[in-house]
Amino acid sequence: MISVEKDGGLWVATINRPDKANSLTPDMLEQLCDIAEAAQDARALILTGTGGVFSAGADLGAARAGLATSGVWERLSGAIAALPGLTIAALNGTAAGGALGMVLACDLRIAVPGGKIFYPVMRLGFLPQPSDPVRLSALIGPARARMILMAGQKIPVEEAAIWGLIDRITSPGDLMTDARALASDVLGAHPDHARAIKAMIR
Repeated sequence: MISVEKDGGLWVATINRPDKANSLTPDMLEQLCDIAEAAQDARALILTGTGGVFSAGADLGAARAGLATSGVWERLSGAIAALPGLTIAALNGTAAGGALGMVLACDLRIAVPGGKIFYPVMRLGFLPQPSDPVRLSALIGPARARMILMAGQKIPVEEAAIWGLIDRITSPGDLMTDARALASDVLGAHPDHARAIKAMIR
């Protein structure tokens, strides 16, 4: 239910479980981790989904069995954040719960209109993964991070773009074209040059 397409230095990982709102099982998370950890030589990695939702987070049954608090989420976001290439979350719809961690770990986030960003850890009684509040606060500030994590607000992507959580809104038909276009300069550059610029930004 996770596919990966490799086109030269560009990797595209797609969550493909649209009948379950792309909710993630342990096996799917392991696959995503394996892809992110193997992508050291990728010049760009795009994460996206099929259907109208990027991901609803943990599969409900798996969450009840312990997935909601598993360290695999942190392993995934850490692997993405550590990549030397450009990482892009191309949100085909709502991103929720633990799935938000991989989105926050990406360098860029683009989204189609109508989606929402939310992380209902307060209501569900779970702590977010340790790096998620740090990355969220770095992007949008502590008060807005509290709006999502403590007040449980579902933020439309249009508002999230004003906040700086989403970098660009694009039409559904243009989502992947725009994501690939964002990666074009990195794909055309020497890998060491791209790595050096990313290191300077960090």
